[in-house]
Amino acid sequence: MFNKGFMPRTLPALGALICAGLLSAAYYFQFARHLEPCPLCIFQRLFYLAAGLVFLVAAIHNRARIIYGILSGIFSLGGAAVATRQVWLQHLPADQVPECGPGLNYMLEGFPIGKTLRMVLRGSGECAKVDWRFLGFSMAEWSLAAFFFLFILAILIARSRK
Repeated sequence: MFNKGFMPRTLPALGALICAGLLSAAYYFQFARHLEPCPLCIFQRLFYLAAGLVFLVAAIHNRARIIYGILSGIFSLGGAAVATRQVWLQHLPADQVPECGPGLNYMLEGFPIGKTLRMVLRGSGECAKVDWRFLGFSMAEWSLAAFFFLFILAILIARSRK
């Protein structure tokens, strides 16, 4: 499918660079543009980090492509699921948006991890708020597209041959 010089390290390295770039952009928006991330945004960052680390290890290790492809694909789909939830919340009518909940730090300190995860994935009003758009799409919508691109990259890595 790809020539031998291109595939072994380039696609996983590309995936790692994309994840690093997306995380850098997220921190730019948080610290330079002062847009506070909601709990669903933070979980998406964790999925970018996990997928990026798998892509990086795959680029360095250059073996077990199927395993690395599957792992990065799982993290990409997990992130896509969280992004899909946030996009759904953003498109709810104003009267159906859940009320804003406590911050993630408070939930982690005050509740067991299982209950915290359920509360975060349920979403809140702050997760439905759209502070930024580019070409008409919110940050969550761009994140969803990025996760699907990373998933396709993971499939290409898993299907590659030596």
